[in-house]
Amino acid sequence: MACMSTSGRVVCGSRRQQTHKFLCQLFGRQSGYATAVSSSGSVSGAGSQLLPIANTQQYQLVRRFHGLSFNLGKDYLDLLQNAHSCSQNLKYSQCSKTNLRQHSSVHTQQPAGPVREIQIDPYIILDDELKYFYDDVRDLLQSGTSQPELDTIASYYFDGQGKALRPMVTMLMAKAINYHLNNESHQLVHKQRQVALFSEMVHSASLVHDDVIDQSDFRRGKPSVNALWNHKKVTMAGDYILSIASIMIARLRSDDVTIVLSQILTDLVQGEFMQLGSRETENERFAHYLTKTYRKTASLIANALKATAVIAQADDNVAEVAFQYGRNIGLAFQLVDDMLDFVSSTEQMGKPTAADLKLGLATAPVLFACEKYPELNPMVMRRFSEPGDVERAFELVHKSHGLEQTRFLAKKHCNEAIRLAQELTESPYQKGLQVVADLVINRLK
Repeated sequence: MACMSTSGRVVCGSRRQQTHKFLCQLFGRQSGYATAVSSSGSVSGAGSQLLPIANTQQYQLVRRFHGLSFNLGKDYLDLLQNAHSCSQNLKYSQCSKTNLRQHSSVHTQQPAGPVREIQIDPYIILDDELKYFYDDVRDLLQSGTSQPELDTIASYYFDGQGKALRPMVTMLMAKAINYHLNNESHQLVHKQRQVALFSEMVHSASLVHDDVIDQSDFRRGKPSVNALWNHKKVTMAGDYILSIASIMIARLRSDDVTIVLSQILTDLVQGEFMQLGSRETENERFAHYLTKTYRKTASLIANALKATAVIAQADDNVAEVAFQYGRNIGLAFQLVDDMLDFVSSTEQMGKPTAADLKLGLATAPVLFACEKYPELNPMVMRRFSEPGDVERAFELVHKSHGLEQTRFLAKKHCNEAIRLAQELTESPYQKGLQVVADLVINRLK
């Protein structure tokens, strides 16, 4: 029989055939790479690698997405206090479940032994949801305007060269929740995919606006959008992306989802204002940094994941687990990003390194380094504006333990994300959520 995929394309084959194909992809009959995650729930160390999977000619897959080589209005510190209570409530609610999922379309079989390992590549198990992802974004942008140049500018960063982290994590959580609720209808997954589209469109719109604010010249290995067009056109293109994304979400006709996703935009603007005007004292500095990081980066992931739970009509405990997982992954992602700004090359990152220092921003590695080298404090207050400040700060960060402490904090958030993911019913998607934490902590760009 033929069925409609969540991306709108027709997929042929019976449900049993689709399941067989899916299981073959999961358990070794594909080419590509995957990450091993132990059942203990901890993130692999710095030496963790992507493990090669046996290559068979019969099942060769082409990865188009290469991956990575709450209560509304609350700040980071308020949210941190609620991270553990939600999972305890979810455990209690799971005890009352009587459906043992005997009729589920996908079952996992784990080898016996004290240590269980499963090889899962999140991008492969979500191939149907992601393979036309950027095509669909470009179609949305093109259909909304009769101005060719506006379409060109707005579509510039939707070339498939990004990490696609946000849509990938959004769809992983969506399908993990659907499995948990035993509700895997195509109509539901299609709606959740709209949330994934929204998350990537808002992220890219924020990049467009950031390029204007920061006067960037380089992003994702190519000239930034503001280096090719004038600032007025670029700013309006960013606004246009947001408007098309908002129309798409309005068509879901869910007030609760609209409220959750609107918080993302509120947090983005507030986070940007915090970054522009930060002159806090030494005691306030780290709390300010974490709240700003939550609003600029983690809120988008956390609220997108929460929205997928709301669409699925999950209870508040499941929605909170989704939110807290996204918050921890988002914070870890930004902490690693701030660390890589000091250790990666421009070629690896696809954008200039030490960029934050040059913009006058004190990120986690600098703030940790201040503990050992107090001479950094006046530099932070004057936003590294005097000659030699950037070079000296860069040197002191490498002399201190700032990079190691930043990585340790990111790893704590990743381990908390894994713990939260384990509160959901075990499935390939729940395992994929744990793999994401390993990808985030060990990424090189």
